[in-house]
Amino acid sequence: MSKDKRKSVILMFFTSILWSTGGMLIKLVDLNPIAIAGYRSIFAAILIAFFIRKSAFTFSWNKVLGAISYTAMVILFVSATKAPTAASAILLLYTSPVYIAILGGWLLKEKAALRDWGVILFVIIGMILFFMDDISSGSLQGNILAIFSGVAMAFNTIFMRREKNADPLENVFWGCILTIIIALPFMVKNVPDMNGWTGIGLLGIFQLGLPYILYSKAIKHITALQSTFLSLIEPLLSPIWVFLTIGEVPGLMSVLGGIVVLAAVTIGCIKPKDHSATELLQQHSS
Repeated sequence: MSKDKRKSVILMFFTSILWSTGGMLIKLVDLNPIAIAGYRSIFAAILIAFFIRKSAFTFSWNKVLGAISYTAMVILFVSATKAPTAASAILLLYTSPVYIAILGGWLLKEKAALRDWGVILFVIIGMILFFMDDISSGSLQGNILAIFSGVAMAFNTIFMRREKNADPLENVFWGCILTIIIALPFMVKNVPDMNGWTGIGLLGIFQLGLPYILYSKAIKHITALQSTFLSLIEPLLSPIWVFLTIGEVPGLMSVLGGIVVLAAVTIGCIKPKDHSATELLQQHSS
């Protein structure tokens, strides 16, 4: 393994660990979820601004649509995480390959392979297991929000892919700015206390801003397969952090659904064809 590749694997590993703290930190901040999304975006935008190339500040519709989809993704995800349960929300976010496979051929001219459609089938099975467990536990609303967050994540991934020759961090930066604008009325009515500011600062800097900076460096020297497997650290670790800090235990069917979803995505990423839909998993939003 070359020095650059080894360094990128390490960066991606830490990126996924930092992403995985989202469910835990969001649960610990006692604020309106949209206000949380707005406040943490302030910290993330300030940090990311220092790492964006000045030449990247040019207009394109991919950046506009990427910023919109990013904003939808983060607001929906925070809202889903605030509802029971965070484990289900984070795992359902990873249904985005379904929508990437469907939309990739149209927006990216990348037709989904037969393997991709097999992944879709088992991801849908996993989603059904989530609903079987959570309808009775009051988690249905959170799961629906998480599914729509997965759709937004797919669009964010696609538009970041379409900006691959530019600076993908700019999509994230403008997405943060748009999130702040939309969340501003909620932020005015929901001002965090000292503990809240600590949690939001950690979310904005260490769970959102820094991981995207590390990810933008790591993806230059590792394959889509490697980045996808390393990214799966996030949904595996997130419910563990939530359980250890809050004691929130997902139901049996949710656990089974999570196993099916993760297994399907993992199998779908083994020996992927060039430009397959599963390759687009490497372009995150959470």
